[in-house]
Amino acid sequence: MKLNSLFEREDLMHTIPSPVYGETDVQLHIRALNLLWRPVGIFVQFIAVAHPTRGKMILMSTDLSLTPSQVIELYGYRFKIEVSFKSALHVVGAFLYHFWMKGMTPITKKGKDQYMHHRSSAYRDAVRRKLDAYHRFIQLGLIAQGIMCVLATTVPELVFGAFGSYFRTIRPGIAPSEAMVAISLQNTLPNLFTDNFSEPILTKFLREKLDLRQTKAKGLVA
Repeated sequence: MKLNSLFEREDLMHTIPSPVYGETDVQLHIRALNLLWRPVGIFVQFIAVAHPTRGKMILMSTDLSLTPSQVIELYGYRFKIEVSFKSALHVVGAFLYHFWMKGMTPITKKGKDQYMHHRSSAYRDAVRRKLDAYHRFIQLGLIAQGIMCVLATTVPELVFGAFGSYFRTIRPGIAPSEAMVAISLQNTLPNLFTDNFSEPILTKFLREKLDLRQTKAKGLVA
């Protein structure tokens, strides 16, 4: 069946209050059907949504246990999720990994598949370690991003105070972005290496882990 035909039978559509965040007193006309989708060979829930101002849209979910209202609510958070991914990429660098295994067989642009079952167990274990390094790098980046969000929402005054620059859109009640938190942390990094820092154990730990030849923190302290 053609998906656009879901909107043709208005008598089969019913009205629900909009579950999208920020919308009040908005009524949606929806119709939900579980249909067999040939490309994946499984049943998929299709929800036809007629919004009074945003027009018509068709949403999909492979989780058949979700109600249409829950699917619409989750799609409403998609923009926030995309912004989070953008921040994780460009601010934190959580996806900027460049690990390479020296012993890996070079691959061409056309043929990117490797037949791992033809290789030795040592080679396969090395590839697994490399993939594990990817996962750990991303996980640590997302943890760092979460800590930045906590700082932005719990101590925004400290973040703005250490920002050290002019930002014309600073408004009361509006939390700083991850980028502002990153700049504020960068500006206060030299404080961690001063002799009068209140947590000498943390300073010692960082000094052991950091390559001071690649950071300006030691020079700024001096």
